[in-house]
Amino acid sequence: MSQLRRLVMIRHGETDGESSVRFHGATDVPLSDAGRAHMRDVSRKLRQEVFDLVVASTLQRSWEGAQIVAGGAPVRLEANFREIDFGRWEGLTAPEIEESDPVLYKEWQEKKAVFDFPGGEIRTEYRARVLRGLDRIEKSGAACSLLVVHKGTIRTLVQHLLGNPLPDDEPPLGGVVALSRGAAGDWYLGRHGSNPEGVV
Repeated sequence: MSQLRRLVMIRHGETDGESSVRFHGATDVPLSDAGRAHMRDVSRKLRQEVFDLVVASTLQRSWEGAQIVAGGAPVRLEANFREIDFGRWEGLTAPEIEESDPVLYKEWQEKKAVFDFPGGEIRTEYRARVLRGLDRIEKSGAACSLLVVHKGTIRTLVQHLLGNPLPDDEPPLGGVVALSRGAAGDWYLGRHGSNPEGVV
């Protein structure tokens, strides 16, 4: 069995590309000043935690956020943890998508987790690559890992490890989702399932 017992996942902060309202997946937008402040706030919340491994995706908003939170610790880049490519919807807001693509927008709202973005990454292929990234962490020998990544990446990992999805709006920018593994190998939100919000 893997030695991994604690997985703390942080969604990067706000970006110059307005990630709070715009769909940036493959687009490499940097953190904004507000986003860096998000990451500094998270760093203060996690100051009592000790991590064997800090991981970010190869996108700037992820690795820059990880550098801030890690406080000088090495950051390992994991390309498999990049956000999904939204295809022709990259950089658009939901209202802009609805106006320009009303039929597909309606289909997206109905299908959600099984919808493939037009011209984007196939959802099943995205999940498979994120899980390849998790497998690399499992094989690293780390017991406690910190991931500063993307909303879709975190949601995919939570769905896989817990068997249940997070609410649609979770996690927010700068949000923290912490999972712990019990003696039997089952994963729980928070420390051994004691924190129903899953936040440290």
